[in-house]
Amino acid sequence: MVSRKKNDRDPHASREAQKYDNPIQSREFILSHLKDRGAPATHETLCSELGQSSEEGIEALRRRLIAMCRDGQLICNRRGAYLPIEEADLVTGRVIGHKDGFGFLVPDDGGSDLFLTARQMRQVFHGDRVAARVDRVDDRGRREGVIVEVLEYRTSQTVGRFFQESGISFVVPENARINHEVLIPQENCGNARHGQYVVVDIVRQPTVRT
Repeated sequence: MVSRKKNDRDPHASREAQKYDNPIQSREFILSHLKDRGAPATHETLCSELGQSSEEGIEALRRRLIAMCRDGQLICNRRGAYLPIEEADLVTGRVIGHKDGFGFLVPDDGGSDLFLTARQMRQVFHGDRVAARVDRVDDRGRREGVIVEVLEYRTSQTVGRFFQESGISFVVPENARINHEVLIPQENCGNARHGQYVVVDIVRQPTVRT
């Protein structure tokens, strides 16, 4: 088992000490540690290996790991273990939607875009940041991506036309790059009328099933 004490050999320890009252290991140190251990590690395991045993240290490390996932430095797998995103051979970038339902992932590193099928686009909005793996190269020579993780949701509100059909209320976004119909619970419809333009808050982000 890999074990390190707090701030042991962390070249950025002084910087962290200046920024926080109860500093923990820097992002750079955590990335280096995960690369050195050669396998993903859970939050609990990292707390043990990095010597974080206090309630404050455990919570601070949890928050840092979440932030590193959000910023595309780490990925959390289905077992709840973290690994550097580069070790997972993933592409990170911004989603660009198309009016016909499919989309593209524009990589952060400036490489060629990944094609996203309409099924993949069901779990994101135009503009979201994601991590994806290259699944295959299609007949047209395009790299096709499969979304592994949504790093950042960037749509919290949208404008669209309100409809009521067969007792179901929903909004069709005005932005043609967003192909989701936003369902509105009856109790939240207010005074909106069929066909009227409205502004809606997104309180639940899309998934493959919704």
